[in-house]
Amino acid sequence: MAIAAVGTSGPLIAATAAPALAIAFWRNVFGAAALTPFTLWRHLGELRALSGAQWLSSLFAGVALGLHFSAWTPSLTMTSVASATAFAAAQPIFAALIARLRGENVSRQAWLGIVIAVVGVVALSGVDLRVSLRAFSGDLLALLAGALAAIYMTVGASVRKTVSLAPYAVVCYSTAAFVLAGLALATGEHLGGLSGDAWLKILGLTAGAQLLGHTLFNRVLKTTSATVVSLCILLEVPAAALIAALWLRQVPSWSMVPGAVLILAGLAVVTLGGGTAASEAAASGGATLDADTRGTDHPGVPETLDVTGQ
Repeated sequence: MAIAAVGTSGPLIAATAAPALAIAFWRNVFGAAALTPFTLWRHLGELRALSGAQWLSSLFAGVALGLHFSAWTPSLTMTSVASATAFAAAQPIFAALIARLRGENVSRQAWLGIVIAVVGVVALSGVDLRVSLRAFSGDLLALLAGALAAIYMTVGASVRKTVSLAPYAVVCYSTAAFVLAGLALATGEHLGGLSGDAWLKILGLTAGAQLLGHTLFNRVLKTTSATVVSLCILLEVPAAALIAALWLRQVPSWSMVPGAVLILAGLAVVTLGGGTAASEAAASGGATLDADTRGTDHPGVPETLDVTGQ
């Protein structure tokens, strides 16, 4: 059910007749609005007790999330759902690179997975470049979205060690909405005047992918290893491609298959490789995950998953 829910994200965005920044803005507004009452009821004391460093880190993560959506959403209007989802799923590559820049030791298996995935990225982008420059530009935007998601995840993983999911998500969604509103103002893109059909699809996007799907992933972390959940999240790519094929008639060409398969295979190798020495140590030490206290969106460093949006 969770995979099906997050798999609707790309197709829903592609099918929504509304400006990309408006879609991204309102899904974050609705996401924050849905979680705020519960947060004020159960976590008001925690919100008040947040330190300056926790606020700054949460706000920074929210900025990264907003920029992620500003790249991810328009990419789906420029390239196919299958390509955009595959490129955005490359987040673990950037997460591993960020970990290395922070001085962490990335495992050999993770490096092997990165190489395999990069070969897939080159192959798939080459196919889209032959289709059109617009499709290739959409690929690059989706890849940028993956990089920004990795930054969001890296910052969020640190914050979520001490901050509960609900207040953290509210701060991130609210900050992301402010960032997207600023970008819309700067670019002259309208946030209002949407059709009833567009509003329904944005509400479905928020309820399905952003709240239901990612909440279920957080829930199963209580009884399932993060590595297994990370691998399951990769199924979002074929799920989104299937939904887009059946609903939007976006049937991927056979020439796209090798690149997409290499990307997913590389990401699986990265995930199974543990990403960094720190994650391997946590896994071997029997580290546990609590959906209320740990988290990140899509798999990067496998021992932490903060499932809050794509």
